Amino acid sequence: QVQLVESGGGLVQPGGSLRLSCAASGSISRIYIMGWHRQAPGKQREFVAHILSGGYTSYTDSVKGRFTISRDNAKNTVYLQMNSLKPEDTADYYCRGYGPGYNYWGQGTQVTVSS
Repeated sequence: QVQLVESGGGLVQPGGSLRLSCAASGSISRIYIMGWHRQAPGKQREFVAHILSGGYTSYTDSVKGRFTISRDNAKNTVYLQMNSLKPEDTADYYCRGYGPGYNYWGQGTQVTVSS
């Protein structure tokens, strides 16, 4: 079992930046996919971005060009760099590690984009 702990959320003005971190209790090198999902108030949780163990990345259309996901296997940490933030990015952001036969979630970190 791998525990995932997110950090880096907070309040930021529109156009600002935040970097979220997801620290794993164990090695993430064996986790096939590390990703970020988010859930806005009153909405379903949605996919944001993921990175495969080989480094391939994918993003939902609304964050392409603004968000960047990366993973540091040596530090067992995944990052989500968020730039040009918009009010519609406001949500709880969850880290996820998954693959065949396993699916780990973090507790989430809150991101609020507001002036």
